[in-house]
Amino acid sequence: MIVWLNGAFGAGKTTAARELVDFSPGSTFYDPELVGDGLRMMLPRKRLDEVSDYQDLPSWRRLVVDTGAALIAEVGGPLVVPMTVLRQEYRDEIFGGFAARRIPVRHVLLHTDETILRERITERQAIPGDADASESVRRWCLDHLEPYRSALPWLLDDAYVVDTTELTPRQTAEHIADAVREGAGSCDIVQTPEPRAETLAAGVLLFDEDDRVLLVDPTYKPGWEFPGGVVESGEPPTHAGVREVVEELGLRPAEPLRLLVVDWEQPCPPGYGGLRLLFDGGRLTAEAARDVLLPASELRAWRFVTEGEAAELLPPVRLSRLRWALRAREQGRPLYLEAGTPTG
Repeated sequence: MIVWLNGAFGAGKTTAARELVDFSPGSTFYDPELVGDGLRMMLPRKRLDEVSDYQDLPSWRRLVVDTGAALIAEVGGPLVVPMTVLRQEYRDEIFGGFAARRIPVRHVLLHTDETILRERITERQAIPGDADASESVRRWCLDHLEPYRSALPWLLDDAYVVDTTELTPRQTAEHIADAVREGAGSCDIVQTPEPRAETLAAGVLLFDEDDRVLLVDPTYKPGWEFPGGVVESGEPPTHAGVREVVEELGLRPAEPLRLLVVDWEQPCPPGYGGLRLLFDGGRLTAEAARDVLLPASELRAWRFVTEGEAAELLPPVRLSRLRWALRAREQGRPLYLEAGTPTG
């Protein structure tokens, strides 16, 4: 199990985590900052200069999961992880990665009144004996108070909150331990195993009366997506598309699925790629749309969007696939793509 302590920089996560490990037999302290330090030593300077924070490195997010899974295999017991994560898509990627390895996550937010938080940061001696470096750390913490405030709506919805304003680190740790024992902070994310070979997947585009397309927001991976999923062995792709719509949205397409695009997705390690099919599932009336029911462990939201709005939500490979699917729908004929580009 992972006990992930989130919160603003300077909220006392590391101190509380060490206290929690001290009186939690079998637990291990796991600091993902060490992963970031390692990447700083190994990655070319040019790549590091392209990001402002090591959390923006896909390698960091993947290594956090891989390292955590390896530690659990090595020592067993829960890992206590003090780490600020303010971008929801990074939370999805990391927690979804643990879920894919069948490792449950308890998400705990240490929240402190901002006035107290600023006092703690100002008094903090981050690097003993190095005044300049300590001041740099304090400035970093203060600069991230605004991103923390912006992230609070989804954090409060996702995590179990412990108000540490008037608590000592020991009291905070005791509160967390009691809450975790009672199941607080549990992230019920669908356990989607990582592919071990190329896959065939079927997605379904559903439209409203204004020709906007329906997208869903998965809890277990970053970015929005089309309803759909991997075709099971021996299953016809159209059946898989209908099955996924029923499972994800709680409704059945009113029309037979019509093929729009076949897209060969190039393998990009660690991914394996494969064939991606997009089908036209027809229109949803306003009455039918009101019956959409999402599985909380898999999807957190859905919405109808224009093509322009989809550009703000979809990763590039899915956006390209959508754009060609919409052109195929207009032309009344399916298109074959390779890596998102028509060919043949």
